[in-house]
Amino acid sequence: MRSHSRRKFLKGVGASLGASLLFSPFYDSIANAAPGKKPKRLLIFFTMGTAPSIWKPTSVSGETPTFSESTSPLAEIKENIVMLDGLPSGSPSNNHGSADGLTGMGYYSNGPFGLISVDQYIVEKWKSGNGPATQIPSLLLGAAVEGGKTGFYKGTNLSPIASPVSAYSTVFTGVKPSNPGSNDNGAAEEQLRRRRSVLDNLTSELTSLKGNLGKEQQYKLDLHLESIRQLENRLSNTMTQGGGGTGACSAPGSPTGDMTNGLKANQLHLDIIVGAFACDITRIAAIQWGSDQMMNANLSEISLSGEEHNGMIHTGAPAHLDLIKLEKWLHQQFVAVVKKLKATPEADGSGTLLDNTLVAWCRDMGDAPNHTQNEMKFVLASGTGGYLKTAPNGRFIKSSERHERVLLSLCDAMGVTDFSGFGDPALPNKSPLPGIAAT
Repeated sequence: MRSHSRRKFLKGVGASLGASLLFSPFYDSIANAAPGKKPKRLLIFFTMGTAPSIWKPTSVSGETPTFSESTSPLAEIKENIVMLDGLPSGSPSNNHGSADGLTGMGYYSNGPFGLISVDQYIVEKWKSGNGPATQIPSLLLGAAVEGGKTGFYKGTNLSPIASPVSAYSTVFTGVKPSNPGSNDNGAAEEQLRRRRSVLDNLTSELTSLKGNLGKEQQYKLDLHLESIRQLENRLSNTMTQGGGGTGACSAPGSPTGDMTNGLKANQLHLDIIVGAFACDITRIAAIQWGSDQMMNANLSEISLSGEEHNGMIHTGAPAHLDLIKLEKWLHQQFVAVVKKLKATPEADGSGTLLDNTLVAWCRDMGDAPNHTQNEMKFVLASGTGGYLKTAPNGRFIKSSERHERVLLSLCDAMGVTDFSGFGDPALPNKSPLPGIAAT
């Protein structure tokens, strides 16, 4: 039997394709399903928990919030958002590293898909039903998430593509560039063939390695093989179709800037996601900011430098001034991507990207200073007349229902109304949260 060295294997992978590419995860109805307009796409914006004292509105009149300093950027898109607070997880004492945020029930793994986050659950249900087929079923991006876990699961914790350059290449290889004539078509096709050859060799190596691994490692390897198959399909489609999901699609410019700064790199990732949506290359995308344990912030434009977890969340109220700065900056990034979706027309003339997209800011905890999930927090955004029930001055909803029901609302928005195999099998009311969807 051939002997394999894990170190040599990973080194070979890094040399041939880039480890970030290999380990990036690509990939019935119920009576009271919410009746809101169904969007085409879902974007999940995922961060660590925050301090409730800086996130909560300073006042609420009916459902109309007065935004705090950290959430004040939301005023720019208030007519598109719904803020949700107070929702406990199924295991409120769970904290950093637990999977509850996007899985609904952090330690339940006996369903048909194992432990699975809502983004991956929707993709799997689409595969087993009549859901849309895109060249990339799910696009997970996120820079500087080392040293902890992400919110994304499919049997095991999934790692996003960290490099904007790798993400751009993965998504837009073969798509017509924004500046036609700058690339030679013959050279592009030859590059595609070389990449397919690399993937063929890599698949052979992975399959050979599988026999020497334990059950858990084999499962993880199967996920990597699935990622490679998706990449092969992506490359095949670009060679036969010559581009993304629409003939009018043009790739955005290749990423440039400071890619060593994780927060700045994620700004580039957001541009890639908007471009992938515009080209209909994917309909499920997610971005991770930091990890469950740390997020280094180096933002000279707001005079902020430090680490979020221990340096801002757990050093007492005075340091919350830095946390307010960071949270405000993150809210600005959320607003920026919503505004970009709002400004980008659909290729088929059916409004803007935001009109057909649901954006969900989700977190791993609701009360990070106290390490609890007693009051999980969400910010949802959609186009006017879209899935969400919105109001001109924004909406704030406080609920004591389980936070899983918000995740079920995300499923419902994407046309998935059979929730078997997701979250807590004993959830008393396995249905979307009332009051979110437009009627």
